[in-house]
Amino acid sequence: MTKRPRVPTAIEFGNPASFWVEYPSGLVDLTRTAHLPASSEGDREPPEPTLVKELQVDVPADGERTVRVQAARSAMVVIDMQNFFLHPDLREHPTGLACVIPIANTVSALRAKGAKILWVNWGLTDHELTTIPPSLVRGFMKNGRVGFGGDLGGSFGRLLMRGEYNSDLYGPLQMLYEEGREAGTDVWIHKNRMSGIWGPQSALDLYLQEHGITSLFFAGVNADQCVLGTLVDAYYRGYDCITVEDCIATTSPEGGLENVLYNAGGGYGFLTDSKRIIDACS
Repeated sequence: MTKRPRVPTAIEFGNPASFWVEYPSGLVDLTRTAHLPASSEGDREPPEPTLVKELQVDVPADGERTVRVQAARSAMVVIDMQNFFLHPDLREHPTGLACVIPIANTVSALRAKGAKILWVNWGLTDHELTTIPPSLVRGFMKNGRVGFGGDLGGSFGRLLMRGEYNSDLYGPLQMLYEEGREAGTDVWIHKNRMSGIWGPQSALDLYLQEHGITSLFFAGVNADQCVLGTLVDAYYRGYDCITVEDCIATTSPEGGLENVLYNAGGGYGFLTDSKRIIDACS
């Protein structure tokens, strides 16, 4: 991956209300708490703001960068880690299953620092079945059978409908969410498209705006489909996008994941991993 060079002098990006400041050391301050001074004496570089450990987290990222976020204005967005996509009785998704432990560990670390955990999942209503476009209907219907709302058999219930077992989070993640819900740190958000933040008023976007959240850590499956759709829409809306490499996966052929990682770190925002987040939160 081509490495983005460090800035030669501190630069502020954005506007008075929403801005980042990047420093020659590699620090990228996303907290929106300290503008660069209008002018400085001589050629002296403005000092970096001191990390407020009680409120902020410095997360190392690819490209020799450190991303500083305000914990209370951050959220981990976990997308589609549901039985339909991960349960071995429904499909083979070994790389998706490999994300379960890193996601669980990252959730615990970010919770402890005061970040929100948002579980963004397919969860359709009967009314929504009448409004889904044909391209999506066809994409989820194999050999002309089942499809959205169809009976998957056994205890799995109707495909990706709210309240069905196939729509629950996979394995220990369901319990992890329920623990967070009880503690007030975790929120379940339904979506009805690949992107969880599409359209003028999605539930996810409304929640983020209402709670003043600006920095998002992305995890889930599939990396080049629902994760990417949500990531790109969040990027377009001006959220800070940080992709957690070992917490995303896909069933696509070789190149699908690599493309997402390349653009997540080189264009849409930043790329890190669960270990660097956990270490930063400790």
